[in-house]
Amino acid sequence: MLTIADVLTAEDVARVREGLAAARFGDGKRTAGGAAKKVKANAQADSSDPKVKALAKFVRDALERHPVFATYARPARWSGVMFSRYGGGDAYGFHVDDAVMSGIRTDLSFTLFLSDPDTYEGGALLLDGLDGEREVRLPAGSLALYPSGPLHRVTPVTSGQRLAAVGWIQSLIRRADQREVLFDLSRTRASMADGEPRLLLDKAVGNLIRMWGEP
Repeated sequence: MLTIADVLTAEDVARVREGLAAARFGDGKRTAGGAAKKVKANAQADSSDPKVKALAKFVRDALERHPVFATYARPARWSGVMFSRYGGGDAYGFHVDDAVMSGIRTDLSFTLFLSDPDTYEGGALLLDGLDGEREVRLPAGSLALYPSGPLHRVTPVTSGQRLAAVGWIQSLIRRADQREVLFDLSRTRASMADGEPRLLLDKAVGNLIRMWGEP
């Protein structure tokens, strides 16, 4: 999992929350597939509402501009951004994201937290991996980016309200280990002064993308 702070500014978060306060929400089960319907209990903003569509575009544009997100995820295709709301007693039990959503292969999932963690109890994103379980509750405006394959859940909200934006990405680079190599090389490049070593690193990164890339 990669966590990225301040993907949205405080002003951006306030804008999204204000827009969602006036949005229509429905049963989140409508967008759950298969077994996930049985364990999903939350509300979801109506994605057909033009105002919700505008907020989704606003969030996606912010993600596309963010250098760390863009360099690690290398998005080739996106699902729509969805907004979820969890109140007291709501939760999303262990589930696996569908391998294909909206016609894209889901390589990466993201959760962008929109509620300050001191305004609600519970509601942690929990991933179950080979090294055990990891819980994440991030400040509003921060994001968790993680592979779509592992089991994960949202723990019950016991008080307050948890708002989040979620979505899925088909990466230009399918394999996680290859994405990590490119991410490390790109971060190294960013720390280098202009000159031949940086140019050679540009060449290596470009050639690796040609080798591994799947548009």
